[in-house]
Amino acid sequence: MTNEKTNMEERLAAHPFVAGMDAPQVKLLSQLAAPTELQAGQVICQAGDPANGFYLIESGRVVLEDRQPDGTAIEVDVVSAGEPLGWSWIFEPYRWQFDARATEPTRALSFSGILLRQHRDEDRMLSHELFKRMCEVMVRRLQHARSRLVAQQKESVKK
Repeated sequence: MTNEKTNMEERLAAHPFVAGMDAPQVKLLSQLAAPTELQAGQVICQAGDPANGFYLIESGRVVLEDRQPDGTAIEVDVVSAGEPLGWSWIFEPYRWQFDARATEPTRALSFSGILLRQHRDEDRMLSHELFKRMCEVMVRRLQHARSRLVAQQKESVKK
């Protein structure tokens, strides 16, 4: 059991999202982490469903999709190794904003949003670190989405 805990701490500490966190924070998060294997095509979450957790992607690829009124899915973004998946667990009303689907076999560490919120509420330093890191991810994804929209607009003008 000790090797499993040490291995989880090492896996977690190696993930870019966690880089630079204090050792006690990494230890706590490693106690909450669960190794998760996702199959290609597996739906991870759907927009509107309760957001009860998040994932740190270790390998593989996950696509974020937005469902249109006619049922078609539009790719919003791609989450790859070294990135977190899901920030909806940290912000009320705790509902997924997009569908997420693994596009290839994916290995991740999953976390319960309910447990994380409990620890976050009890530990202000952990709360600060999680909010700061999630906000950085949100800014990167919004900038990426803006770049994609600009590129699409340029393409439609050419046509």
